[in-house]
Amino acid sequence: MVDMWVEVEAHQMQPLAGAIAVECIVAPVLHGRERNQAVIDENVEKLKKVLEVYEARLAQSRYLAGDVLTLADLTHFTIMRYFMATEYATLVEALPHASAWWKGLAARPAAKKVAEFMPLGAGAPKKQE
Repeated sequence: MVDMWVEVEAHQMQPLAGAIAVECIVAPVLHGRERNQAVIDENVEKLKKVLEVYEARLAQSRYLAGDVLTLADLTHFTIMRYFMATEYATLVEALPHASAWWKGLAARPAAKKVAEFMPLGAGAPKKQE
């Protein structure tokens, strides 16, 4: 079950949430360009369907692979950290089980420490000229 959710993150969650985060956070800060709303809209629609699967799974157990935290959950932290910094975080927040899962994951002391090394917005490193 752990392997399956690691694959879901890599092939379903990350490409969609990543594209949204890139357009909302990376493009304006690092690339100095306007975000591409068409890319965001396309990926939001696809991500909604993926998040429905997460919500259904997390309605059955506290974590993705069962009732204990595993690599299946931890592999999601990086992309979720950036995605949840966008205005599209409401997609997760609207789902009670997925939202509780994310809040619990993000509240862990180790996650907070890692987040310190993941700057957002104006704190992101500037593009080298």
